Amino acid sequence: MPHAVMLFAAGFGTRMGALTADRPKPLIEVAGKPLLDHALELTTGLPTRVVNAHYRAEQVAAHLDRSGVVLSVEQPEILDTGGGLRHALPLLGPEPVYTLNTDAVWAGPNPLKLLAEAWDPARMDALLLCVPLPRAVGRKGAGDFTLQADGQLRWTGDHVYTGAQILKTELLDEVPEEVFSLRLLWQRMGNEGRLHGLDYPGHWADVGHPEGIVLAEEMLARNV
Repeated sequence: MPHAVMLFAAGFGTRMGALTADRPKPLIEVAGKPLLDHALELTTGLPTRVVNAHYRAEQVAAHLDRSGVVLSVEQPEILDTGGGLRHALPLLGPEPVYTLNTDAVWAGPNPLKLLAEAWDPARMDALLLCVPLPRAVGRKGAGDFTLQADGQLRWTGDHVYTGAQILKTELLDEVPEEVFSLRLLWQRMGNEGRLHGLDYPGHWADVGHPEGIVLAEEMLARNV
């Protein structure tokens, strides 16, 4: 299982509207706790935890002060998920890593533990944790993938990517652009039959938009 996790917290949070006028999205509270802390609780026990930051990075830095979590600041521009992960590799190390989005809340088993139990590096270059649309609270729009019987993922379908995965990072060095999405890697892995998915058995809430806050709090209250 990986020993390092990258938590994505650098986005502008534009879908949050006025809520992110004076703070970064990861510091918006859900059920009395910042989104970033909800995510960090899932990573307890991992020796290497890295959070990236760009928008209002000084607030994220202050929040993490004395936590033991390492900050990877992206300046002058935001690097997207692929560029951000590559920028943080000196902090994360060369082995496969977890990545975790910080704009979601979970009700159910620890997602990283489920990924570790299912990870098979001989067959997989990436393992993405997905949830069926009916259990994707606050999700707007369609799903991202179809999860096939053999565990491989195909684009479009009724499964939503939750923002949690295990990923091999070697392909990052082959991308010439500085700013790029991890989707570039997923597409190549999928073409080679090495992009796999895992069905999350609990509930998951998208807190990337204001309505998601109330929906996430209701989900958590139902699953205490």
